[in-house]
Amino acid sequence: MNASVPTGVVLNIQHFSTHDGPGIRTTVFLKGCSFRCKWCCNPESIEFKPELAYRLNKCIGEKECGLCLKECPESAIYVMPSDDKVRINWDLCTNCAKCTVVCPPKALEMMGKEMTADEVLDEVAQDGAFYHESGGGLTLSGGECLLQPDFAAALLSGAHERGFTTAIETAGNVPWAYMEKVLPHVDTVLHDHKVTDPVRHKKWVGVDNSRSLGNFKKAYESFPDKTFIARTPLIPGVNDDEDHIRAVLAFIRPYKNVIDYELLPYHRFGESKYSFLGQVYELADFEPSSQETLTRLRGIIDDAFGRTEKAM
Repeated sequence: MNASVPTGVVLNIQHFSTHDGPGIRTTVFLKGCSFRCKWCCNPESIEFKPELAYRLNKCIGEKECGLCLKECPESAIYVMPSDDKVRINWDLCTNCAKCTVVCPPKALEMMGKEMTADEVLDEVAQDGAFYHESGGGLTLSGGECLLQPDFAAALLSGAHERGFTTAIETAGNVPWAYMEKVLPHVDTVLHDHKVTDPVRHKKWVGVDNSRSLGNFKKAYESFPDKTFIARTPLIPGVNDDEDHIRAVLAFIRPYKNVIDYELLPYHRFGESKYSFLGQVYELADFEPSSQETLTRLRGIIDDAFGRTEKAM
């Protein structure tokens, strides 16, 4: 690709999203993340580079196929005699993608690919009619979309040029210069407050929250014309308590451009992805917070924003 053309590594482009900002949106997931949340539902988005995924249930076995065994230059693929299907030695795999080319059932595939900004925007534009009807547009997510700041800025500014509204989903754990480059092109900032206490934040997320909080405060103050919506992925026993909710409210309420605080109940929809990548999901025994807990915590938020309690 031409070095002068903005490019980035895109994980997925999801059409007709209704929970990633106002209206109907197209959400572009970029690869790369600076957090390691134990509940992450998109583990395939963490690494910056494209990476191999293997779906055992799609493999038709060595007797019927076996092409990947011959193609792997690192001998990272082997056969399990009990079911005749292949397995991956993830320590040997170099993500060269050669096996994916010869896999007829697509049991082996690469997660993520390099794309130009125009390639992405051309696909996003296919949903243009829905944006105009609903007030929707382009949302960048991840991973952490701000870790590809030049690409993100090109996508968002290009979306504005095409008449689409823009939003990002971010946890804010990036150099301030990255946010400063991207936020001028953003209409709505959906930003995560995961765990309030810095020690517990590091335990569950991998790093403390000092940089995120500093960036959010600076963003509120530096970009008063932007709309900010705070969010917490609500994890049972981790942050589904009043102390965390009230601490986030105390942080955001002084800023009038933070218009809402949303709770995102824990789910396990991404659990199967871990096995595709040869990883272990650590929260397999966790269950979602109770409806009673959700109602109580949302009531605290509604009171803080001067609203009556939302219907559940």
